Amino acid sequence: MSTQETFVSHLIELRERLIRALASVFIVMVLLAFWPGMEMIYDFVAAPLGATKGIATGIITPFTVPLKVTALVALMIALPYVLYQVWAFVAPGLYEHEKKLAMPLVVASTALFYLGVAFCYYFVLGKVFQFIASVAPKSITPMPDVEKYMSFVLSMFLAFGVTFEIPVAVIILVRAGIVDVAKLVEIRRYVILGNAVVAAVVTPPDAVSMLALLIPMCLLYEVGILFSRFMVRGKPVPEDSTRPVN
Repeated sequence: MSTQETFVSHLIELRERLIRALASVFIVMVLLAFWPGMEMIYDFVAAPLGATKGIATGIITPFTVPLKVTALVALMIALPYVLYQVWAFVAPGLYEHEKKLAMPLVVASTALFYLGVAFCYYFVLGKVFQFIASVAPKSITPMPDVEKYMSFVLSMFLAFGVTFEIPVAVIILVRAGIVDVAKLVEIRRYVILGNAVVAAVVTPPDAVSMLALLIPMCLLYEVGILFSRFMVRGKPVPEDSTRPVN
């Protein structure tokens, strides 16, 4: 098979896997729209607001916001299948020992992303809104716009979901030879400082949410170092310098 034919076949396979991934998200979204319904999904995501009621300033906002939330939940539910499609596309070009490492990393990164979002929803958001309500003047009645609230919540979900991927990122860097474990330990203090800056930028300007992100980031960095120590010891030597050909 010529190089051009191989390239075209890769593009066709990529298109098919993208279609499958998008179709899975769409199917899950349709099912969620029927049960439990967009209203219940929105109410669940808005639960951290407590007794505070949101308002909709846009004409179609009462429809578009629940729709966006349902789409996000559908993506999260279908995420394992979406990542499987990514894995199936890149797997033929990996060495055998890379395949053995990649699949656990995909599973671990998915689980850690879910864990980060759950941590944000069940622990951080409620504390943040309680703190804001406690420091707000009594003359101010909180009535957040639902669209801005959802944008804030989704950005927090993304921030915590990505943050919880730190152990996977550390392991990949060590396994790729970009940095060694000793160097990671040596730069620990700078990493903590960098984590503090990231937490301050990503979260709202309050100590509660900042510490809620900073502490897991530092702990997860240590977890990444710990696992990297064990994985480096059993690091195999590549079988060949040439990548497998599909």
